[in-house]
Amino acid sequence: MTNGRYSRQILFQNIGQQGQTLIAKAHILIIGMGALGTHVAEGLVRAGIGEITIIDRDYIEYSNLQRQTLFTEQDALEALPKAIAAEQALKQISSDVDIHAYVEHVTPATLEQYGHNITLIIDATDNFDTRRLINGFAYKQRIPWIYGGVVQSTYVEAVFSPGKTPCFNCLLPQLPAINMTCDTVGVIQPAVTMTTSLQIKDALKLIVGAEVDTKYTYGDVWSGEHHAFGFSKMHRADCETCGDHPQFTELTQANKQYATLCGRDTVQFDNPTISQEMLHQFLIAKAIPFKSNNYMIMFQYEGHRIISFQNGRLLIHGMTKPAQAATLVNKLFG
Repeated sequence: MTNGRYSRQILFQNIGQQGQTLIAKAHILIIGMGALGTHVAEGLVRAGIGEITIIDRDYIEYSNLQRQTLFTEQDALEALPKAIAAEQALKQISSDVDIHAYVEHVTPATLEQYGHNITLIIDATDNFDTRRLINGFAYKQRIPWIYGGVVQSTYVEAVFSPGKTPCFNCLLPQLPAINMTCDTVGVIQPAVTMTTSLQIKDALKLIVGAEVDTKYTYGDVWSGEHHAFGFSKMHRADCETCGDHPQFTELTQANKQYATLCGRDTVQFDNPTISQEMLHQFLIAKAIPFKSNNYMIMFQYEGHRIISFQNGRLLIHGMTKPAQAATLVNKLFG
């Protein structure tokens, strides 16, 4: 560790040398490496976090560069997986940090595989179903997690801590239904940084053992509104995740072979039997042009851009219905 690197943070009386030691020992799981994930990861690495695990299923496109701060034009040109590009960028910031990067779709199985010996989990997704998975896993494993959301110029953030706060599911009846994503209505950078500032602040407080308020914070940076409400009394005894008889039903659902990506006009197809070697030979035999790197193969079929990852996962762009994707895959592979 470079001498004096964290001196200004250590001078902050609420962290000090003891807090900095705890930060260096912490292991953070960040789910999603888009706008929120890149900001949070960079902030935590610069703060001296010792270990970070990243899970993200996507790759870098030029539209990401406006707000996803770890990525460059070269990353978009090469269509690097976000997890891999983030790992490379973070190691340039600090060679001390231990980073584990996984190009994966988040499922109960992936959380079970990568989510142990974790200090806390940070939600950097834009997906309701994934947040429910995080919530279920976190409460089952007794790991605190930090929720964050951003769209247009609005932001939301809250800390959920097993044994101390009601869980995400307890709040759902009180929260507005939000079906918008940044892919459908846009997002501006200040709203991202507001969300991640709150997330990083609460992450540091949790790590050093400071008291964290049980409150849901939300606002709009464009209009200047900022609100918070406490939810300590919203616990439901019949909650399937944190109630008197938890069932954790979110973690028992079977992985879907087809899934629509929220706001992306993209369907994900998951078939582990499709290896990159098989697909490479198939495309050559069918004379279908393609591009590839060490992590994926990219090609066009019937007007749809298709990305194939090493674990048999395909992203099929230009459609929203799983039935459409199933028809296309059957045409493609027979």
